[in-house]
Amino acid sequence: MNNIKMVDSITSRDENFAKWYTDLCLKAELMDYSDVQGFIIYRPYGYAIWENIQNYLNEKFKETGHQNVYMPMVIPESLFQKEKDHVEGFAPETAMITTTGVEQLAERLIIRPTSEVLFSTHYAKIVQSYRDLPKKYNQWCSVVRWEKTTRPFLRGKEFLWQEGHTIHATKDEARKETLDMLDIYNNLGSELLAIPFLTGRKTEKEKFAGAEETYTIEALMHDGKALQSGTSHYFGQGFAEAFGIKFQNENSKIEFAYQTSWGVSTRLIGAIIMVHGDDEGLVLPPYVAPTQVVIIPIQGKKEEVINASNDIFKTLKNNKIRVSLDDSNKSPGWKFSEYEMKGVPLRIEVGPRDLANNTVTIVKRNTREKISVALENVSGEVDRLLNEIHEEMLAKAKKHVNEKTNTAKTYDEFKAHLENGGYVKMSVAGEEAELQIKEDTGATARVILKTELITEVCPVTNKKATQTIMFARAY
Repeated sequence: MNNIKMVDSITSRDENFAKWYTDLCLKAELMDYSDVQGFIIYRPYGYAIWENIQNYLNEKFKETGHQNVYMPMVIPESLFQKEKDHVEGFAPETAMITTTGVEQLAERLIIRPTSEVLFSTHYAKIVQSYRDLPKKYNQWCSVVRWEKTTRPFLRGKEFLWQEGHTIHATKDEARKETLDMLDIYNNLGSELLAIPFLTGRKTEKEKFAGAEETYTIEALMHDGKALQSGTSHYFGQGFAEAFGIKFQNENSKIEFAYQTSWGVSTRLIGAIIMVHGDDEGLVLPPYVAPTQVVIIPIQGKKEEVINASNDIFKTLKNNKIRVSLDDSNKSPGWKFSEYEMKGVPLRIEVGPRDLANNTVTIVKRNTREKISVALENVSGEVDRLLNEIHEEMLAKAKKHVNEKTNTAKTYDEFKAHLENGGYVKMSVAGEEAELQIKEDTGATARVILKTELITEVCPVTNKKATQTIMFARAY
C-alpha cells in the first residue's frame, strides 16, 4: 500500500489520536460545533451515515414485529422519581425545565435522558390482558444527558439514538427479546459497519440503572480503547411494579409484565471513524457510506470523457449504487485528496488515455489499489469490489481485536498488557476487584466471559475467583 500522506491538515493518528479524531469530524464535514458547548450540528454527510444505520435497523426491527412510536421529550419530575434505582443512575445527568421565561412551572420537567418512565406509564394505561401482549415498540429520538466532558458523536449533552421498549407476558419471552436484539446489533456490526463487536453480559456494577441484566456490544478502537456501542437490557418486573403495568393472564390471575429496553446511538459514527480511519481521513465501510462510488473525469471537457462519465453514472445509479459524479472545475488531484479524506470506498477515474483502450481506472479507498476495468464490466466490478472492501475491512478489524486481546494470570501481567492497549481477560472476585482495577489502572469491566476460570484465585484481591471478565480502558 502507498503510504504517501495526501492530507496534511489532519493530525496523524499515532501523533495525537484525540486530535486526529476531532480533525476528521470537522474536515470530513460530518459535524460542526454549535453555540452551546456539548451540542453538535449533524452536517449532511454525517447525518447520512446515521440514516443508513437507521434504514438497516428499521428493516430488522419491522421484520421482528416491532413498531415505531414517538414519546414526549419531557417527563414530570414526580413521575421520574417512581423507579428509585433508575433515578439514582441518571440524577447527575438530568436537565430540567423550571420556567416558561415568564413564570415558574408548578412542577419541574425533566428533559428525557432515556424513556423507560414514559413507555412504562403508557403501557400501564393500554395493557389489561395477556391478549394485549407483547407490545414491541421502538422510537428514534434525541436525549439529553448533561455530560461534563464531551466529544463529537462519542459523548455529548444531546445525542441521537433509537430506544426499543417491549413488554411481555413471560420471563422467558422477555429474556429471548433481550438476546434477540443483541444479535441484531451484532449483525449490524458485521453486515453494515465492518466492526466485529465483543458481546456479552455486563457486571452488576456496570449494568444499566434499574435493569436486572445488561448485555452490551463493545468495539475496539485503533488506539486500543473500547467503546460501548449499544446495550440490551432485561428489566424483569421492576419497572412494571413501579408503574403498575399489570395484566390478566390466561388463568385469570393478575400479574406484572416483564420488560426490556435496548438502544444504539450516533456513537456508532464515532466507532466507524476510530476503527477504520487512517492518516488520510475516513475509510467508510461500503454499505454504510453515504457515497459508495465517486466518478472523477480526467480532462473533463473532452466529449468522450463527458459521455463515458455520464453513462457510468446512470448505469450505477440504476443499479441502486450511491454514486456521485464530480464534474466541477477543481483539479483531479484536489478531488482525489478530498474523496480519500471523506472515505468514499471507490473512485472511478475516467480519462482519454484509458478510454482509448475502452477501460477506466477504479481505486479502492481502503488499500488505494488501482484496477483497470473494461467499460462494459464496470457495473459488475463495482458490486464485486464493494463487497470485497467490506470483507477486507471486517477482516482487518478482527485481526486488530485478536492481536489486542490478551490473558493475564497475575496483576502485574494484567497491567503490562493494559499499557499496550486492547482487551485483557482475567479471573476476578467480584466488585471489590473491579473497583480496585479501575482505581489503579482506569480500566473497566466490559463483559463477563462464558469461559472456565483462568486462575482459581483473584490476582487483585487474593480471594477465590468467581468469574472471568474482559477488561479494557474505554471511551
